[in-house]
Formats: sequence, C-alpha cells, structure tokens
Amino acid sequence: MFRPKLLFTSLAALALGACSPQDQQAQTSAALAQQVILPTYSRWVEADRQLARSALAYCSGKLDLAQARADFYAAQKAWAELQPLMVGPLAEGNRAWQVQFWPDKKNLVARQVEQLLKSKPQIDVDVLTKSSVVVQGLTAYEYILFDSNIDLADDATKARYCPLLEAIGERQQRLAEEILASWNSKDGMLEQLSKFPNPRYADAQEAIAELLRVQVTAIDTLKKKLGTPLGRLSKGIPQPLQAEAWRSEASLSNIGAALGSAEALWRGADKHGIRDLLGSDQKELVQRIDAAYVEARQKLDALQPPLSELLASEAGRQQVSDFYDSLNRVHRLQESDLAKALGVQLGFNANDGD
Repeated sequence: MFRPKLLFTSLAALALGACSPQDQQAQTSAALAQQVILPTYSRWVEADRQLARSALAYCSGKLDLAQARADFYAAQKAWAELQPLMVGPLAEGNRAWQVQFWPDKKNLVARQVEQLLKSKPQIDVDVLTKSSVVVQGLTAYEYILFDSNIDLADDATKARYCPLLEAIGERQQRLAEEILASWNSKDGMLEQLSKFPNPRYADAQEAIAELLRVQVTAIDTLKKKLGTPLGRLSKGIPQPLQAEAWRSEASLSNIGAALGSAEALWRGADKHGIRDLLGSDQKELVQRIDAAYVEARQKLDALQPPLSELLASEAGRQQVSDFYDSLNRVHRLQESDLAKALGVQLGFNANDGD
C-alpha cells in the first residue's frame, strides 16, 4: 500500500522540481545562448570574413567602391547586433575597442590613421595588431571608405590606404573567429550559459542577472549614442560629428540593429526569453515592456535618416528627441521594474561615471 503512494509523492516532487524558478532560469539561459546569442556571434564572424575578402577584392580592382561599402555596412550591422549580447570573452581584454572606437571626441581615428600610414606605409595585420586600438577596427575602416577628404578614385590615394584596409579586414576576421571558437570550446560561454554550476556562474540566476545587466547597459549606451549628437549631454547643442558612424551615415541603422538584439533577448525563442521568467502576477509589467519596445521601434521607423539631416532642423531634432525618450522608457523599465521583479541586483554598469 505504501509503494504507490511513495511513487506518487516522488513523481510529484520531481514535477515540482522541474518547474522550479532555478530550472526555468537554466532553461532560459541555455535557450538564449543557443538560439539568440550564438547565432548572432556566428553572423558577425561571417560578416567579418566577407569584409576581409571584400578589402582584398576592392584593393585588387575586382570590386567597386559601392560594393566595398555595402560589405562594410553588413559588418557594422553585425557588430551593432552584438552590443546587447556582449558577455564573456568579447567583454574582456579591451576587445570591444579593437572592433570599434567610439566615442571619438578628438577625431583620433583620422589623426592616428594618417600617422600610422606615414610611419608604416606597408602595414600588415601583425603590425596592426600591436598598434593602437584606435586604428584596428571598423571606425578606421569607415574613415578610409567614407571620409570626404579621401579620394579613392585617385589610384595613388587608393594605393596608399589599401594596405591598412586589408590589414583591418584580416584583423577583424581573426578576432571574430577567435571569439566564436572560445564560445564553442569546452567550458566556453555556450557551455557556461547552459550547465550550472560552472567556473563563471554558481547558478542560473547569476547567468540571467549578467544577461540582463549587459542588455540594460547596451540600451543605456544607445541613449548615449543618440543623446550625444542630439545635444542631450551638451546643454542642448547638437554635435552631429560625435555620432557613431557619422561618416557612413549609419548611426540610426546601427541603433536599430542593437535595439533589435536587445528585444530578442527580452522575447527569446520558443517562450524562453527574459520576459517568460515573469510570473502571471507580472503580466502588467510584461505588457508595459512589450509596449515600450513597440513604441521605440515605431519612433525609429518614423525617422528619415541620415541623423545629421534630422539634427539640422528643429522638427528633426524633436523627432530624434521623441525616439530618445522612448529608448529611455525601455531602459528604465528594465533597469528598475524588471530587475526588481527578477530579484536581480544590477549594480554599476560600464557607462557609470561617463
């Protein structure tokens, strides 16, 4: 008589255990790592491989400038998508600076590129890797392809800049491949976000806390990337040359790509996003965050880029300001209400003190 009852009790305990918050967090962390984060890293690698091929083809005369620029846009978009997903090796060892240098308050990119080419006109990737992070990444690549003072239609000018263009392409490919290999290695980030405990996370709640922290920091950074050129941080004086990717006029599209990734982390895949960690008693908060993302995307879609043209008129600045306010709502809802609901202490982020 006791065995069936004991078996029933054990099964009930297992069922309850399977539904525990810790198990749900572990499932969510693993699903986000496998279905949202890792595919984004993989797209970044492919975009950088194409960028390296593109530089070689352009410099050998097999590709025109329009296509070279299109390949740059793709690599830049892939990088922007990583901003809310920057956990693990990419967030360590100054690597993000090696991909993109922003903010460039003193036009260091232009100055250091010119200094480097003057001292090392036939630079290669090995020399570049030992050089300043300012000249290693996409911002320097953008300077070469888009700066109005560089006439790439002139053969001598093109020949001068091409060694650096090729070196940056190869540098970015190597870096991206190194990061992806680290993710997929034994005890790499994919495993650490999927199985607990591990050397990085004592439990799944720590992993979820870091994913939320990185996402919230990234949205705060988007506010800075918009607020700086808008003048929110400079007493209302617009500073369009302080925008990210101002030369390629891709500032708003980069912000859109990053916002999309932040929302992907929130929504997840197959009902395994951060939003699904909230209980039925938090439906109202879920609806508010959902609505905030919808509003932000609608405000962004209503903008007619480039950003520099919007900042040149009062009406345009008001539109950009409205979008900034919508980003701020997304940020604040997740930084305060969502973090509190999940029991997450966000602490300081990378932008504190800026």
